[in-house]
Amino acid sequence: MDEEILKIIKEKGLLLEKEIYDLINSFHDKEAARNFLEQLERVSGQKMITKGVLNKNVAYVKEFVSNLPGGDKSIVEKVFVNLGISLEVRREKIVEVKENSPRPKQDFQVFYSETAPDKKLEVKDFVGHFRARFHQLQRILMARPELQKNLVSINKISSDRTSLSIIGIVTEKRITKNKNLIITFEDLTGEIKALVKFDREEIFEKAEELQLDDIVGVKASGNRDILFVQDVFFPDAFVPEKTKFEEDFSIAFLSDFHTGSGKHLEKSVGKFLDWINSEDETAKKIKYIFFVGDSVDGVGIFPGQENELTLKSMEEQYELFASYLKKIPKRITMFLCPGQHDATWVAEPQPIISKKYAPQLYELENLVLLTNPAMVKLLEKEKEFKVLMYHGASVHVLINEIKELRELKAAKCPAKAVKHLLKRRHLAPSHGVSASIVYTPNGEFDPLVISEVPDVLTTGEMHRADIENYNGVLIIANSCWQAQTSFEEKVGNVPDPCKVPVLNLKTRELKIFDFRDESEVDENGGWKGE
Repeated sequence: MDEEILKIIKEKGLLLEKEIYDLINSFHDKEAARNFLEQLERVSGQKMITKGVLNKNVAYVKEFVSNLPGGDKSIVEKVFVNLGISLEVRREKIVEVKENSPRPKQDFQVFYSETAPDKKLEVKDFVGHFRARFHQLQRILMARPELQKNLVSINKISSDRTSLSIIGIVTEKRITKNKNLIITFEDLTGEIKALVKFDREEIFEKAEELQLDDIVGVKASGNRDILFVQDVFFPDAFVPEKTKFEEDFSIAFLSDFHTGSGKHLEKSVGKFLDWINSEDETAKKIKYIFFVGDSVDGVGIFPGQENELTLKSMEEQYELFASYLKKIPKRITMFLCPGQHDATWVAEPQPIISKKYAPQLYELENLVLLTNPAMVKLLEKEKEFKVLMYHGASVHVLINEIKELRELKAAKCPAKAVKHLLKRRHLAPSHGVSASIVYTPNGEFDPLVISEVPDVLTTGEMHRADIENYNGVLIIANSCWQAQTSFEEKVGNVPDPCKVPVLNLKTRELKIFDFRDESEVDENGGWKGE
């Protein structure tokens, strides 16, 4: 294949280190070799392809190799091992069902987020994290047909005016005295300023929505001095066809129990538990329940919290929560991820809830403990129904920072804010904007990137039930089981407690049930208990 490889190299004007040439030459498939070189040049912005370039773009390399056919894959993997490049790919964790378990035959897979091991963080960890994020979202954007014409890296922009497309991360935004918007975009090869004119209303509105650290595609004209923006493209999420199962069953969504809080709604929880154990036709069809974080109120979460707790320790709080889960029928499989109030660190991705504080949860055979975020795939033959669970700490920041959401007062309709996570294909897009968003850097890949578009994205945090459809993705923002707290009253947040969305996977019918006990909480979430 030597001649074919040399022809490809000459066509593309590339220079290859000998070891890289040998690697490319090991491909059996000429087209695969061409694609690998073309995409590597594009994502790296380099014409000189060395081992160092491969190391800096290892996320792309891993993805490419994982999609190779068996023969090529094993040969190429061996060459990479010889080059000292690790291609270990993260795999889903399968939850095994024990013999004689009350859980039915397993027909789901869970995908845990990889939580970084404890170590001292350095600046290079954050650099690697953002590099990995850029690669992941760059590949998604490169698949958009609107950007495929004249797509260049920033260092390849010439001094002559031309039409082009770039993919970049937003590093700065400012309004000029003429009310125009200047945005600085950066990729792995350089940075450039781009101007959005105030009188181009549609484009200006898109550009104004951009947040720091957003990674987007831009169509523009201009030269290396400045670009004039013609359009902006987010990575975005699309589900072309809604998945329906043949089996007639439903899934339910709950979050934010806050057990231990003085405003915890124990009577209302009791009404839900009575219903789930009843002969009600909808209740009998529920096969899975998703619990999306903040199961307990926690201890020391905010100053003075101890004055608002009825249960003063995490152990007591989890004991009460576990007593609820024990009353849920064993035929139902439950999935539980943490939130900021749970017994785990706050930085995302969050590991599963600690056994030290919640040993009772580990005794429940029909409970699957997950990270935050986590993906659950429900399976039926060749079909997959994907549920992405994310508690939702970043939603507060979006509501504060995006003009459209501020004007909507989106704290009352949080699913509209969650749409922006899907649009950006990231669960916490802006780093360091608020203490609400804290995450542990990962130099290989960013686990908060929405790499696979789910059928359902379900969140908690905002204490209000809300539903939206976005490009085929069903967004379910969950209610809570806590009346309005003094803090919520201070900031003007009005909870909508005790609502349970139930989705039928055969019909795709969605119902929301209200289990509010009127003696405990009023219709505005106000506390009426003793």
